[in-house]
Order: sequence, then C-alpha cells, then structure tokens
Amino acid sequence: MSVLRRQPGDTFDCGLINGPRGRGTLVAVGSDALSLSFAWGEPPPSPSPVRLIIGLPRPQTARAILRDTTTLGVAALDFVRTDRSEASYADSTLWKSGEWRACVIGGAAQAFCTRLPEVTSGRTFAETVASLPAGGRRLALDNYEATAALADCPLADAPPAVLALGAERGWSAGERDLLRAHGFTLVHLGRRVLRTETACIAAVTLLKARLGWL
Repeated sequence: MSVLRRQPGDTFDCGLINGPRGRGTLVAVGSDALSLSFAWGEPPPSPSPVRLIIGLPRPQTARAILRDTTTLGVAALDFVRTDRSEASYADSTLWKSGEWRACVIGGAAQAFCTRLPEVTSGRTFAETVASLPAGGRRLALDNYEATAALADCPLADAPPAVLALGAERGWSAGERDLLRAHGFTLVHLGRRVLRTETACIAAVTLLKARLGWL
C-alpha cells in the first residue's frame, strides 16, 4: 500500500481472468491483511475469431508476440515446430516454467480486458494444421512465393480466420505445399521484410480492420 498510496475507501479497477471486470474497494488495512470488497460487471466480450500459427521464434520474440497479440484480442496462438525453427526454442523456460501465461495476462491487462487466448506450444506444424476445424479463411504470410497482398485478399464473410507465420527463417518448400494442400492462401504484407513480432501485429491489425473486428 505504500507504493500505490491507497487508503480505506479508495476504489480500483479489477477483473477475474476470463470473467467479469469490476471495481474493488479497499475496506480496511490491517497489520498483515487487507479487507477488500468487489462489485462485478458484465462478462468480457468474445475475442476476435483470429487464430495465429507461428513457427517457434526465439523466446524474447515469443514474449512480445504473446503480449501484443493478446492485447489485440486474438482467440488462439499456436507456437509450432517447423522445418526452419530452432529446435531448442521449444525447451525454453518461457514454455517449461509457465512464464508464457504471465505474458498473456500482461497483454490482456494492457487492453483493459480479462479474456485470455488459448495458447499451445511445441506441436509440429503438420499436427497443428491437420487439427484445424473446418471452415473460415486460411492465410499464410510468405515473402517468397505469395502473389497477393493481404490488403487485397478477399475476406468478406470469412470468420473465423487462421493466419500462419513461418519461423524467423521462413517456410520450407514442403511446408508451403502442406499449406496449399490445407486450403491456405499465401499472402504478403508488402515488399519490406518485417520482424516476426512486427509482422504479427501488422497482419492481425490489418485483418481485424478489414473484417470490421476493431
């Protein structure tokens, strides 16, 4: 309490993970405990129906993606092993210790929302693609063989949407074949090559804006 300088009677914003937001009140401050009361509001809105499949990046990049795409309100994040991803990234303490969850909670708090995305890590790219539910729009960012810009790709009446991004060294030829076989359209974000975390933010923002999910 010495840091936040709260006094009895002061109120603050609060929320339950995947539950309602509300207002808390500091009722009393004891020598070893606080007395609080809460008034809860409505449950949080559903997330935007966007699922990201991302080739496992280095842990510091994954932290930024977890935080910022949660702030943008994606529904799910699948960090997958690909042909060109570094195998050791799957064994990072980010995933083994559960640190990833703190990243998504921080992203949700930034957005003033309690809704967290579904997160998986460590599965293979082929396993994840094969497990996708039918329907919706499937897009994959690619700097080499994509002939259409994401900004120009027809997206009307397309939810849900799956957006796949390769590892930091891109897709292999076999992965491009697999993407096409599962109905993905290869698209790009323009001529400039972006960092993985930047591409995630740009693509999700563009996709949400085009589909009216902002």
